[in-house]
Amino acid sequence: MLIPDRPFQEAFLSYERLQDADAIRNERAYLYKIVTNRCLDLLRSSVKKLYVGPWLPEPLIEKGASDGASVGDPSDTYLRSESISTAYLLLLQQLNAMERAVFLLREIFQYSFEEIADMVGKSNANCRQIFHRAKKSIHFDPDQHPSVSTAEKHIKDFVASLLQGDTTRLLELVSEDVVFYSDGGGKVKAAQVPVVGFELVLKFHQFLIKTYAGRFTYSFLMVNGLPGIRFLLDETVQYVYSFAYRDHKIHAIYTVANPDKLRHLPLG
Repeated sequence: MLIPDRPFQEAFLSYERLQDADAIRNERAYLYKIVTNRCLDLLRSSVKKLYVGPWLPEPLIEKGASDGASVGDPSDTYLRSESISTAYLLLLQQLNAMERAVFLLREIFQYSFEEIADMVGKSNANCRQIFHRAKKSIHFDPDQHPSVSTAEKHIKDFVASLLQGDTTRLLELVSEDVVFYSDGGGKVKAAQVPVVGFELVLKFHQFLIKTYAGRFTYSFLMVNGLPGIRFLLDETVQYVYSFAYRDHKIHAIYTVANPDKLRHLPLG
């Protein structure tokens, strides 16, 4: 989710407890202000916490009409764009808490700088500077992304070639300097350091395929705006794969297995 569950719920609880709620002229802006301030508190407190192994953002699984997605929801519109790829979300982590809040309020929800200034307690001019500095520091190139149809074929070829042991085809699909990131959060088995280079990434996956033969299933789904993969091991542990591209090849593979980040995906 683009807005964490707990701050969102706390915002509504705080609003319900207000005795002068009728005096609030813009309920939506007021709620966003509460959520933003709570998220800032959480971001600042999380800096002090140690995380086991590589950290990856929670995978955003695209909602269909049957899932009750709101047509007019700006976060849903953003979810369908290429700008929420795992690579992009990782770039957002380079921003400090205030930069991220201003950037997302402007970029996703299209609030004016005047409204953002009121939400975060900064001046209008300061918010403009923060936004432009944040956008400049990200250095994100959306042109590196293939189309959804191309990426879907790419990923299906990747899985088929991996399972068949077709190294020649894999070299056509994957960069020689590919990096594999695995986020288990210390709660499930996962590589605790990035695996770098085509040969090591291939050997790592060949080991997994051999070790867990007959014990895993997989399916394809949209992860962070692009086609990805969901693996289910022994029907109890799941791994969600997403990918980043460079020069029309897979340049990074991201795997989230931390169960805390996959609670929105039911097992089975």
